[in-house]
Amino acid sequence: MSYNLIYTPNELREYIEGVGVIAFDFETAPDDEWRDEPKAALDAHKAHIVGISLSVSEGSAVYLPIAHKVGKNVQSRDALIQYLTTAVFENHDVVKVAHNLSFEAMFLYALGIVVCEPCYDTIAAAQLTLKSKFEFRGLSDSGLKLLSTSLFGANMPDFNTVTAGRHFDEMNPAEQETLRYACADSDYTLRLYHKFNGWFKKNLPQHQDIVERVESPTAVYVGMMKYNGVPMDTDAMVARQAEAEEKLAALRAELDEQTGGVDIGANASTSAFKQYLYTDLGLPVLKTTEKHQEAADDATMILLTEYCRENRPELMRLFELVQEYRKWGKLKSTYIDGYLHCVNSATGRIHPDLIPLGTETGRFASRSPNLQNCPRKDNDPIGVRNFIAAPEGKLLISLDFSQIELRVGAFYCRDEKMLETYRAGGDIHAATTSVIFHVPFSEAADKNAPHYKERRTIAKNCNFGVFYGLFPSGLQKTLKFKAGLDMSKEACAGIIDNLKNGYPRLTDWQDDTKRRAANTCYAETWLGRRRYIIGILSTDWGKRSFAERCAMNTPIQGTAADILKLAMGRIVAGIKERPWLKPFLQIHDELVFEIPADKLDEAVGFVKACMEVQPFPAFDVPIIAEAAYGESFGELKEMEDV
Repeated sequence: MSYNLIYTPNELREYIEGVGVIAFDFETAPDDEWRDEPKAALDAHKAHIVGISLSVSEGSAVYLPIAHKVGKNVQSRDALIQYLTTAVFENHDVVKVAHNLSFEAMFLYALGIVVCEPCYDTIAAAQLTLKSKFEFRGLSDSGLKLLSTSLFGANMPDFNTVTAGRHFDEMNPAEQETLRYACADSDYTLRLYHKFNGWFKKNLPQHQDIVERVESPTAVYVGMMKYNGVPMDTDAMVARQAEAEEKLAALRAELDEQTGGVDIGANASTSAFKQYLYTDLGLPVLKTTEKHQEAADDATMILLTEYCRENRPELMRLFELVQEYRKWGKLKSTYIDGYLHCVNSATGRIHPDLIPLGTETGRFASRSPNLQNCPRKDNDPIGVRNFIAAPEGKLLISLDFSQIELRVGAFYCRDEKMLETYRAGGDIHAATTSVIFHVPFSEAADKNAPHYKERRTIAKNCNFGVFYGLFPSGLQKTLKFKAGLDMSKEACAGIIDNLKNGYPRLTDWQDDTKRRAANTCYAETWLGRRRYIIGILSTDWGKRSFAERCAMNTPIQGTAADILKLAMGRIVAGIKERPWLKPFLQIHDELVFEIPADKLDEAVGFVKACMEVQPFPAFDVPIIAEAAYGESFGELKEMEDV
């Protein structure tokens, strides 16, 4: 290995000049105030860059010690960072390669530096390569040390072994083990870049394009969101916490009266409570768990409520209390206690882990906490979304793709009625209402027409489910549990038949998609993001049916995810000129930002333009991004077209 220390911009220039691909990696350490906090070195608000390693060829790397407390550092940190910014990080002629690019992008963003394209995240590439014949690597399979060992046979000691309990800035960069550890990260990142690209060219060329054009710019965007964090009103959270505790105590007291003091636990699902329901009260077992035991989940409570309405009306209050108790328990434990636990002590904000490849379709996942499941206003008596609030003088803006999955579905199935509805700027739910119930479109769109609300609810649930092979029983359950509508299975079957007759190309597309997946054992997005679906060959009807739904879901949901990520890349490209635009959250098809109050029109205009671009040449359905703004996430007001 040729691993060397570098101290001046001139030495660095000599090493990287004329090179088109550069891998880089940061070593970080906590600031003095946070030295004793676990994992503070991973937080750009509590830590700083200690050193930077770069590699331009396999087996070669250099390390620039910037802020070590032991040994010699570079002559001028600022001059070196400025040179690196111009020559590497913001240089459009150099491919910037990093493993977990969002981490490095976050620390650079803290310095006002935005990593520009072309860039390449080898952790994303890892997750888009196969670890077995039909299985892509997961995030847990994609660590740099693990990949370097398994793919190259490298001996890569872990951080704790090298540092022996010290922070990295307490290591002497001139010591061989320190230098080797720092340089190996960028060296093996570059090796992974070449290794994965070789695999892509041989096996899945479209996945290399997805890494380069979609996932890597998205990683930079994720780094910015992670740094900015979600602004929280902690005073409101603490006040609501006390309110929730009082509400739960009152509900528990009334439940004790109803049950005679049965131990219901934190979620009314204890074995004692089940025994009370099914043995003491003698209620029928309407649903069982996978282990064939009596169920007590929310769906079961709804079924038992319906049963008692007809047969045991004296128990109705019990089930009302149970559902209310569970709702408040969930709100308190997940959205108050859970969110408060995640508030960053340095910023007063929440900085969740947003995982761009967190699902098999390419959609995001979120953890610490999971902000993807932030409750909607209509099911939230304590106003969780109002906890997310802009600081004084700032606004929150949200831009949400309007019905993006339905638009993608219309693009795929090529049904003329769907396409015409979207191209004319029409109302797809009204169009579906018209198709299902055989009423004129004008009546379907008339809010004052008889049965308007019920019919539209059914149409919405059909639209969002029927593309994915919704069965009559599934529609029946969806309408019952989500919309409170009681319909027979026969009525639901009739609705689905009417829908398929009204949109004839839909069934053709579904049949073709299932047939193709059965022949290839995979489904793909339009850009070629692949998902293997081996279950489609199963002789078990349940497994095969689930696989067929995945085959139909993946092209639509996955392509919608790709469209969102492409928009993120455009926003990254324009954010250097708009440092006041602070992305901090992504929820499904929605992007959320913090802005100065006087930048509203400019911000919405820019983001909207980035989102509404035709994502790829074949896509011929208009894309609409709907904007809203306000001082809290729970009280956003819709904006007219900007």
